[in-house]
Amino acid sequence: MGLMATLKQSTVIHLMFATTFFTSGLIINFFQCFLYFGLRPFSRYFYRKINYYLCYSFYSQLVFVAEWWSGSDAVIYIDKEEFDKYYGKEHAYLLMNHSYEIDWLFGWVFCERVGVLGNCKAYAKKSLQYIPTLGWAWKFAECIFLERNWNKDKQIIASQIKELAEYPDSIWLLLYPEGTRFTPQKLVASQKFAQEKGLPVLKYHLTPRIKGFTASIPYMRGKNTAIYDIQIHFKPDDPVKPTITNLLLGKRVEAHLHMRRIALEEVPEDEEAAAEWLYKLYQRKDRLAESFMQTGDLFATSGVPRPDQFRLKRRYYTLINTIGWAVVVLVPVLYYLVNLFLSGSTIYFSIGVGIIFVFYLLMQKTIGMSEISKSSSYGTDDKKSK
Repeated sequence: MGLMATLKQSTVIHLMFATTFFTSGLIINFFQCFLYFGLRPFSRYFYRKINYYLCYSFYSQLVFVAEWWSGSDAVIYIDKEEFDKYYGKEHAYLLMNHSYEIDWLFGWVFCERVGVLGNCKAYAKKSLQYIPTLGWAWKFAECIFLERNWNKDKQIIASQIKELAEYPDSIWLLLYPEGTRFTPQKLVASQKFAQEKGLPVLKYHLTPRIKGFTASIPYMRGKNTAIYDIQIHFKPDDPVKPTITNLLLGKRVEAHLHMRRIALEEVPEDEEAAAEWLYKLYQRKDRLAESFMQTGDLFATSGVPRPDQFRLKRRYYTLINTIGWAVVVLVPVLYYLVNLFLSGSTIYFSIGVGIIFVFYLLMQKTIGMSEISKSSSYGTDDKKSK
């Protein structure tokens, strides 16, 4: 094993990543909080402009782990003419399958390469906004936090979509219509529900939840917004599984990402017709998934026309940003810790160990947020599947 491979598997190096990420996150959260209360009441335009760069500086450290530290990449399947004309130049409502621990991260990789990473938004459960650094950053970035109480959530969606539509730059808002990450156990419950309700029975996706989608669309019409249908897969026979842990260990994975732009006008205005439209979309996504799982090719048996295929070059911004934060954070932190350890004081030594342990716990908590084994159980109860 080479030196670089050894370093990539070092717990000490991972702790340095964690220290840099969470310390920089707290610094960024401080400035976000200051601007939220000090600038936003007077100028939402300038608040959002500045917050874009703060979010980018934070998010791009995770993108760095994927594209520079692990050397991972994505094969993109997309209409090149539409890509050049629209992507990164309009608000986008993203509908994406939720099948892997790091599908969201490779979505961020794509967003970084088209220049919209700092304005990535998502629907998320309310509890996530209380998670230090990342959750706080999402809160200040005006992500849509839902309580999973429909009477409250439909009001939240209406007000938040109106706010996001007024952003000065392109925003990409991600919705996982399945409501939770795919697991075999959830698939069984979802298929049972679909059979009972006379809905299409899917093999590789959970039955999409229609309420969030149909409640959001009316507030997007006339706002320079399009729908981006995204299908992402990693080859099941790849010995390196697509997990955060493997990326931290420097192990390379390759995503296959198909994106299709759909004009918002194609979605029916009638709520029941819009729901039917979404079910049909997921039948198409299921055919793509089945083709990929059986042949390693999204288009071989799916009946979906093969679009242009290419790779987007990674940019140096995430590398420079991460190195910059590492210097700013690690130099004083390591200096402080060394002094604590060399002080001869048991109390100071304990403080130093405690600081390291806190960063380790935060790192494990962040990894745990994406682990499939710890994903939400929401959706396994038939009574809630609506």
